[in-house]
Amino acid sequence: MSAKPLSELKEPKSQEEQKLVELFSFGFDHWLVRNTPDEVFDRIRAIDKNPIGRAQLNQLLHLCHEPGVSDGFFRYYWSAAPSCHPYQVDQLPAYNPDALNGDLIQSQQQLKWGLYRLYVDALLFFGDVRIAFNKLRVLSFSNLEDSFRSKRFDTDAMKRRGPAIPLVNIAKDNRYLISEMACKSHGALAGRQSDLKTFLLEAFSAHTAAGGGRVTIRKLFDQAFSTKTDKERQEEFLFSVDDILDEEVESELQVNERYESVARTFETARQGALKNTEYFLSMVNDLDIYVATSMRDRSDFRKMADFCEKVFRAPALKHLTLRYFDPTVSAAEGHEDKGLIECLMVKSAKVLVYSAGKKDSFGKDAEAAMALSLGKPVIFYCDEAQRERFFNEIHPLSRLIDFETGVAVGAMVTSSHDEVITLLSRIFENRMEYELSQKPNGLRLIEKLTGSTVRLQTRNSLLRETFWNYYHKKV
Repeated sequence: MSAKPLSELKEPKSQEEQKLVELFSFGFDHWLVRNTPDEVFDRIRAIDKNPIGRAQLNQLLHLCHEPGVSDGFFRYYWSAAPSCHPYQVDQLPAYNPDALNGDLIQSQQQLKWGLYRLYVDALLFFGDVRIAFNKLRVLSFSNLEDSFRSKRFDTDAMKRRGPAIPLVNIAKDNRYLISEMACKSHGALAGRQSDLKTFLLEAFSAHTAAGGGRVTIRKLFDQAFSTKTDKERQEEFLFSVDDILDEEVESELQVNERYESVARTFETARQGALKNTEYFLSMVNDLDIYVATSMRDRSDFRKMADFCEKVFRAPALKHLTLRYFDPTVSAAEGHEDKGLIECLMVKSAKVLVYSAGKKDSFGKDAEAAMALSLGKPVIFYCDEAQRERFFNEIHPLSRLIDFETGVAVGAMVTSSHDEVITLLSRIFENRMEYELSQKPNGLRLIEKLTGSTVRLQTRNSLLRETFWNYYHKKV
């Protein structure tokens, strides 16, 4: 028997319907595509007048050389809109609440809605439609409910837990002093003497020997480094005394006074940041969000502090009492400890928010890659130009593999504070919205708000078979 194009079943009334129709041409690879008996198409064509039950659906599947489905699978995907699902199934295309009143598929739209749900679930949690179908089709309704309920965030528990122990407040303008560069300059790491203080006194001594007079701290740096090649140390020192660079001095006593004023502020900020790290460690079992960023100057710390305040104190998120790791108020005794702490935070957090800076950073890129490889939701926040470049040039590299499951995982990219807030609200309240997209090279799952690809399945059959045959092979 010859196969007929699926598009002949029903003339699409819109571009959206055309997308739904195209879904039948991918996923199971053969069902409703090639070498399909005419009676399968005839039966689907007549579904609006003659609904299909599970027994007949299984017959159609068997005629296409596919295994049948359990009663629970049939009811879960075509006769129910479970509230325990990890996202809102009633937001998917073709949803019709009036059709969920029996044990029959009453229309082509209802058939499409159930398949659409299956494809979304497959890409989200299995990485492959056929694998998902074979694992889910035999389960009971309660088994399916339990399985998908376990993939939800426990929103009610988040609301009930109340606020965490308040962090030590560190003024936004002083947070740059907790950076590793400032710690090196002031001698806070490994119990060293202050290289910065020594440098300032030597610079002023040289200035005095050359004639002396009133001079700004910035001018001392310029003079001292004019004959030096260690520009990295110059950047470090300038960063660490940003607050006094334009102040004038005319004696060694004044140099000491200016330095000590910064050192006292540094010590206060650092001790507060160390205490905050203890608080972060104390909440690690309940951590919701890790913020990954790199801050190179004082303005970066201010901007990052403003970002955290605007996002995490938003009224739309207040009821969730979110615990988030704020890098602008945390410090460690050394960079080794800092690395261990941040790896633990990334591993423990439910979501990672990546805030792009002016320059790339291996550290934050590694943290984002780690989160993606753990299958966690990752939100990239950047300006519009960075976002456009990300989609056009970088985005394919942001899709990594969940090491445990083998599912391809992608980041959500936005240039809007408000979209970050909305995404976090949807994630933790299990209200994410998705749409499927057919591409020449495969099937993609798109996060609707940002248009980002968060999951994909390749159309390359050799790659698919090789990947899934060997990915979980024990070595």
